[in-house]
Amino acid sequence: MALVELLSPDAIAPALKVGGKKQALQELASHAAGLTGLDQQAVFETLLQRERLGSTGVGEGIAIPHGKLAKLDRLFGFVARLEKPIDFDAIDGMPVDVLFLLLAPEGAGADHLKALARVARVLRRPGVLDRLRAAHDAAAIYAVLIENSEPAAA
Repeated sequence: MALVELLSPDAIAPALKVGGKKQALQELASHAAGLTGLDQQAVFETLLQRERLGSTGVGEGIAIPHGKLAKLDRLFGFVARLEKPIDFDAIDGMPVDVLFLLLAPEGAGADHLKALARVARVLRRPGVLDRLRAAHDAAAIYAVLIENSEPAAA
């Protein structure tokens, strides 16, 4: 699954201002609700529930908050680069400045896991994080993600 199937150019916040993890999840839920028509509170509660199971902060300044929602009809991604890094209880203890929200329909099953794996692989490719952090606007962030979203040649 390529990221172009999850992301649209309007699903990127290049300089999100938040003070902490809970506020970051609220902002992600707000943006996702605006783009998908989902209920903001339902999205927020889904993300919060998932975080209670364990942090989605995967290290290297990245978090991939995710969840499944009954009223969603397709996989949905939203990317936010934070203006200032925040504590996200990441597995490496480092603050987070890149968030990739992934929402899936309740019945997505393996597609949800494949999408999570694809996002993690893309963000861990050499140079991708540096280029994301150096990008000046949403279009540049989108371009970095899309050009790196296809599987690497063997």
